[in-house]
Amino acid sequence: MISKPIAAQMYTVRQAAAEDFRGALRRVAELGYAGVELAGTFGLSAAELAQTLRELGLTCVSAHIPLADLRQNLAREIEYYQAVGATYLVCPWLAPEQRGRESDYRALGAELNRIGETCRAGGLQLCYHHHDFELVQFDGSYALDLMLTESEPANLQLEADTYWLKFGGVDPAAYIRQWPGRTPLIHLKDMTTGQPPTFAEVGTGILDWPAIFAAAETVGAQWYLVEQDRCPGDPFESLKISRENLRGMTL
Repeated sequence: MISKPIAAQMYTVRQAAAEDFRGALRRVAELGYAGVELAGTFGLSAAELAQTLRELGLTCVSAHIPLADLRQNLAREIEYYQAVGATYLVCPWLAPEQRGRESDYRALGAELNRIGETCRAGGLQLCYHHHDFELVQFDGSYALDLMLTESEPANLQLEADTYWLKFGGVDPAAYIRQWPGRTPLIHLKDMTTGQPPTFAEVGTGILDWPAIFAAAETVGAQWYLVEQDRCPGDPFESLKISRENLRGMTL
């Protein structure tokens, strides 16, 4: 069996969360998820959110925080998510104007190192969540590698995304193995068999899950997080299918 707990990324159910955040959290808990990764808090105070999560038996694993807020409102974000009980803050995305050149990625790695040092002083670990654009190469090195090598492991860790690695032409298991002790969070996303590929429920697509989980265990992953950026129907049904399929998986 898979040895680490499984959380849901709330971006998967973003429309429902915007309409009824507590209700969306409740439905995620009812599907059997142990925790959540937040993508917005929809007006709840830290105390209100912490109480809701306690009542539902959910752990706040992490939260995706836009780079602008990490830059401009870091103290506020740390205070809020400390109170909620999160362990990780995650930089989730780079706008086109923030990326493209080797120097952009190196500078961002150094900047995130400084931000991560402040997070660590506040009791939170900073991670970076990638897409496929960070898999462009400069002199044989992925841009994502440059970001990580420009920062200290204690200050910036990796949230590896299985779909985007595969989409970017990289073997997910092999890449995860390159970062032992630095990959605490793994986004679990499958890929359809058709062309063009798109997102699929975990266990219904083409990814090699035994290899991915073996790699994740080797590098010390702490949480697996199910996310599906787009769903063919009800996003809660997609989360249900992924959770049920994960119950039957072994390393």
